[in-house]
Amino acid sequence: MRKNLSEMTLEELWQLFPIVLVEHQECWKNWYLEEETLLKNALSKMCRISHIGSTAIPTIWAKPIIDILVEIPREGNLFDYKDLVIKNGYICMSQSENRLSFNKGYTENGFAERTFHLHLRYAGDNNELYFRDYLIEFPDVAKEYEKLKLSLWKEYEHNRDAYTNAKTEFVKKYTEQAKLIYGNRY
Repeated sequence: MRKNLSEMTLEELWQLFPIVLVEHQECWKNWYLEEETLLKNALSKMCRISHIGSTAIPTIWAKPIIDILVEIPREGNLFDYKDLVIKNGYICMSQSENRLSFNKGYTENGFAERTFHLHLRYAGDNNELYFRDYLIEFPDVAKEYEKLKLSLWKEYEHNRDAYTNAKTEFVKKYTEQAKLIYGNRY
């Protein structure tokens, strides 16, 4: 009998849900747009909803997981949105005072066909938008990022935290460059 996801250790989850990178898929944009519609109908008073992460960059390999950033007004309460997100098929994976993270498409048998990460934050907590835009505008840097990810893939296939940490310096560097170029775009 298979354990429920909530009963699994982090190591067991990493085995069940390894890092997998694939070439960009055209369907990702439509998957995002369909999920965006669902979330707009479910969540009131959102400031912005955005497709972030590598699946939003049409020129690079990515984990086939659609990252979505939902920003709510600063005067709102993130936790007022939590149950609404859960009612729409998401599992709350982590929470802090200023951020909630949810997953959808993770099953006891592995990934579903469509998998999503939803990042719920206050308006303005959106560095990922700058990084995304920079990689779209500068495809040579996007290819550098892809190369980095591909070099880390097998080493950290079953350690998502180490994989993410190994990319942090690159992401920070180009996010800061993007903020200099784009100013207060967001």
